[in-house]
Amino acid sequence: MTEQQSNTLDGPLLAGVILLFAVSMVVLYSAGGEDTSLLIKQSLRMGLAFVSMILIAQLSPGTLARWSPYIYAAGLVLLISVLIVGIVGKGAQRWLNLGLFRFQPAEIMKLAVPMMVAWLLTRGGLPPRYWRLLAAIGLVAVPAGLVVVQPDLGTALLIAFSGAMVIFLAGIRWRDIVIVLGLGAAVAPVLWNYLHEYQRNRILTLFDPWSDPLGAGYHTIQSIIAVGSGGSTGKGWLNGSQSQLEFIPERSTDFVYAVFAEEFGLYGGLFLLAMYGLLVFRGVVIAFYASDTYSRLLGGSLALTFFIYVFVNIGMVTGMLPVVGVPLPLISYGGTSMVTLLAGFGILMALNTGRRPLMK
Repeated sequence: MTEQQSNTLDGPLLAGVILLFAVSMVVLYSAGGEDTSLLIKQSLRMGLAFVSMILIAQLSPGTLARWSPYIYAAGLVLLISVLIVGIVGKGAQRWLNLGLFRFQPAEIMKLAVPMMVAWLLTRGGLPPRYWRLLAAIGLVAVPAGLVVVQPDLGTALLIAFSGAMVIFLAGIRWRDIVIVLGLGAAVAPVLWNYLHEYQRNRILTLFDPWSDPLGAGYHTIQSIIAVGSGGSTGKGWLNGSQSQLEFIPERSTDFVYAVFAEEFGLYGGLFLLAMYGLLVFRGVVIAFYASDTYSRLLGGSLALTFFIYVFVNIGMVTGMLPVVGVPLPLISYGGTSMVTLLAGFGILMALNTGRRPLMK
């Protein structure tokens, strides 16, 4: 077996993922009302996600680069299909039904967008010229806009950030950053008018959730109470009053961190953050030592976007950010998002196989 083949699965990334999966099983057993069927379903999804990670890790960085336009185009077709024949659930049209299972195509774009933007920007010199920069922004804006229409503001923002990080890492000038931010601020009032009423209410209640304690502010209030009542050491596993008495909504998905913090306290939360931090750090190291520009841009974007997943979810649960429906990575119950996350780690492992000699 060659050296590249033997190093396909990155040890630190693999260990971190397995440990977080173990934490997920523990907290979901409590959040799901001690329902073992929930754990069985989650385990099956974890198995599928692991298979996807292992398969993608076998690819070379060159193969990923060549496939980027096709993956992006397929993702756009699926997003358009959602708007035409997608399944409607909880007031949103986000899923496609493939018979045996259904999935959310927007999740694919979390990977397809940074792959495509990295492919485009490496076709020319860096920092990118204005026309190439505008093209990259368009590649980000189109899928993000299609996801907003579903509506899924949280996923749209994550897609936009994943592409924006590639542009930033490509060496965009600070002057250009200021111009883009200025344009964003200029169109913000227009975008505000296109948000659904419940989305605007979530943003407004961020500043005063007690203004609507039984409506838009309910999720935030209950999760803050749960996190605060955990104290330093927590109330103990299966002993969280807010979660066990079902005050916390969506406690096995978007607000699973509130359950974890109530039962394991500040120390448990710090441990979880440390685990996430190690995964992000390892991803940045892989990107730094990658052998080509495409790998460095894509790897850096994936690592930093994973950090944003964690930041947004915990910020949402602790009342620092609006409720936007972003699950806690590798912990929350769910299928499509987990497969996407593990596929992202598989890409990082694939990029690491082409690393520069300094990493040996």
